[in-house]
Amino acid sequence: MKKEIGILMLLSIFTLSGCDLDKSTTVTQEPVTASNEQVTTRSEQKNGTNLIEASDDEKVKLYALNEAKNEIKGVILDIDGKQKTFDWEIPNTGTKPQLFYTDLTNDSKEEAVIIIQTGRGTGLDNYDIHVINVEDFSEIKVQSYEDIVANEIKSNVVKNDDGTLTITAKAQGKESKFDYDFDPAPDFNQDELAFGGVVVYALENQRIKLNIPGSVGVSPVYVVDFNITYKFDSAKNEFIVDQIETIPIEK
Repeated sequence: MKKEIGILMLLSIFTLSGCDLDKSTTVTQEPVTASNEQVTTRSEQKNGTNLIEASDDEKVKLYALNEAKNEIKGVILDIDGKQKTFDWEIPNTGTKPQLFYTDLTNDSKEEAVIIIQTGRGTGLDNYDIHVINVEDFSEIKVQSYEDIVANEIKSNVVKNDDGTLTITAKAQGKESKFDYDFDPAPDFNQDELAFGGVVVYALENQRIKLNIPGSVGVSPVYVVDFNITYKFDSAKNEFIVDQIETIPIEK
């Protein structure tokens, strides 16, 4: 009888040990944090709860990742529930980003478009644009204004003896020439237009638009508007210049 009781006790201990062994093999998965290399779902993202802005249809949302006193350093881009972090910086003093969900590449698939004001002030108004493939969150290149100025626009500024300026601007083979009534900086040596003070992107009729006025003087004084329309080059997978309109600015 004692022997039978001992066997039953051993079997009970072995059974309990087996239960503990089963429990020890259970694995708990921790949520994955989004990074520049990884796309996650919204439920997995615990940071960046401060919504910055959303597109009108709420397909595209932008959350702050790290907020400093004067700017947001890093964002979480949410496209229809999927998320990825980007190291974009957004000054708190600027206007809110503009977000769109639209087809810019004419492939019947939408892209996410984010336009961010990066600087503003007296004579200064700068924006960046980001076009994101919604399937893999890769960024589609948009030809920079620096590249456009270097390769598509030629200009010449001549200081006249009467204190006026003669300005010549050539873009895509079309030349515009006009006189400007005064020289804002007679002692400043300038033989061509300056760019970079104003760089404004916009979206119009599913086309990317860019305004980059040319300036004279140190302050600067803007004298010529260059209104640029982009087109998508599928071979390059890039948005490049399609048309440039040159319009003198009246003082």
